[in-house]
Amino acid sequence: MSVNDPLGDMLTRIRNAIGRNKPKVSTPASRLRARVLDVLKSEGYIRDYSQIDYDNGKSEIEIELKYAEGGSVIREIARVSKPGRRVYVSVRSIPQVANGLGIAILSTPKGVMADHEAREQNVGGEVLCQIF
Repeated sequence: MSVNDPLGDMLTRIRNAIGRNKPKVSTPASRLRARVLDVLKSEGYIRDYSQIDYDNGKSEIEIELKYAEGGSVIREIARVSKPGRRVYVSVRSIPQVANGLGIAILSTPKGVMADHEAREQNVGGEVLCQIF
């Protein structure tokens, strides 16, 4: 099956797994997905992730979701920039998610990073998704 939006597919898998209180979810591997998961891990939204390589040359990423006090740490996860409508922002117009309680993940010339890190490094870029 062909996926037009691989990052959107991963976010939907995470959202569906959280809705079913699953401890883990897997998704096909790519560098962009791994970089987004690096940000989610460093910000404390997931426990960890690992890449599993198969004999046929394909690989998957297994994501360990994080739960606290009977609920998921991730309350909302949404794709902002989509293949049909890319959303680019300058450093001055990087959105604040839930008055700073959530994060926006950006793809910048200096790599994939959270919104506060992009402000510190004074770079803008494509807003990939928002997590709260």
